[in-house]
Amino acid sequence: MNSLNKAINWLLDWVLRDLKWLGFLLLYLIDSLFLTLATQQASHGSATNRTIGSMLIYSGLLLAFITWRYQKQLQQNNPRLFGRTPFTGKTVSQLIGFFLLMLAIQYSWSILITTHILPSPANQTAINQQVIQLPFWNLAYAVLLAPVIEELIFRGIFLNYFFSKNTKLMNFLGIFVSGLIFGFMHVSSFTPTLIMYSALGWVLGYSYLHFRDIRYDMTLHFLNNALSLI
Repeated sequence: MNSLNKAINWLLDWVLRDLKWLGFLLLYLIDSLFLTLATQQASHGSATNRTIGSMLIYSGLLLAFITWRYQKQLQQNNPRLFGRTPFTGKTVSQLIGFFLLMLAIQYSWSILITTHILPSPANQTAINQQVIQLPFWNLAYAVLLAPVIEELIFRGIFLNYFFSKNTKLMNFLGIFVSGLIFGFMHVSSFTPTLIMYSALGWVLGYSYLHFRDIRYDMTLHFLNNALSLI
């Protein structure tokens, strides 16, 4: 009976963690909907300004809430000792190495697209179109805000919710699963494009466990998004 109760409690706890994490994801998707709506209203100045204003208020509250929740998680359970890793010559050179790896993935991907082996990602095409319609805010969101929120959700909160034990197996599974979900957020089908997006997520996941500091991941994500838009 005790074993059954433990199994039920574990299952209920797992479901609760799933719902909480999906809640964070839903809050982020609502934020991106504000930007989509503002982009669609680009030809209507006053309506666009009101929507952008609402988005900025919502984004600020969302960022504060997710950051608070992430810090709360670390206070309650932090076996990997995530925190602040000082920027030194060594860590910066390692960060450059991670960025070059992401650059290699992007470059290989672009070759596969230009040679028509892979199609151009629909997600990137949609972003490019939005940038044309409403350049400043779409660029600012994709380069500055999205990397911060996505890293907190997909790396920070996710790994602490589902893969908190500091073992080689949990670390591997955490990187693999978080990267795969990150890929599915950009393309919702099993295609080679999913692998390319997931590969970027795997690099970010490994970087997070390597540096033990979410700021390094945010920097990498920022550089990657800036490169993609350029």
